[in-house]
Amino acid sequence: MTHNSSYQGVKIALFEPDIPQNTAAIIRTCACLGAKLEIIEPCGFLLSDKRFKRVVMDYMDEKDINFYQSADQFFTEKQKDRIILMTTKASISYTKFKFRKNDTILFGRESAGVPEKVHKTIEHRLKIPMGINKRSLNLASSVAIILAECLKQTKWT
Repeated sequence: MTHNSSYQGVKIALFEPDIPQNTAAIIRTCACLGAKLEIIEPCGFLLSDKRFKRVVMDYMDEKDINFYQSADQFFTEKQKDRIILMTTKASISYTKFKFRKNDTILFGRESAGVPEKVHKTIEHRLKIPMGINKRSLNLASSVAIILAECLKQTKWT
């Protein structure tokens, strides 16, 4: 577990990610755009997985990633932070939301999202609007869309 409390900026949090290639792509995106990544374990793969290593390339720097051993640890340590949950179950579009510089944007597992108890504890729940009869976007694509909007509102303006 690595924690850098001096970091000031948008944080992307992954709840028990399942797919190594998605997590690796998100690590690259966060590294390239200057966002902190937070991973809530357990992951559905090992960091030594060859599919993970193939995509992450040389962008993996564990000092730039906060690892939490459980959701309980994550929420305990983030009590004073504003957490925004990205979910297909939300009614508010991310385009109608005012992001702040130190927000933590939480994304659920590819296979199951986040548990219902997490939905109930988070005040801000947003969605990415999609076409009719479309279920979901790829997790890495969703992170890129939301991170770009966060940075547009908080850093790139």
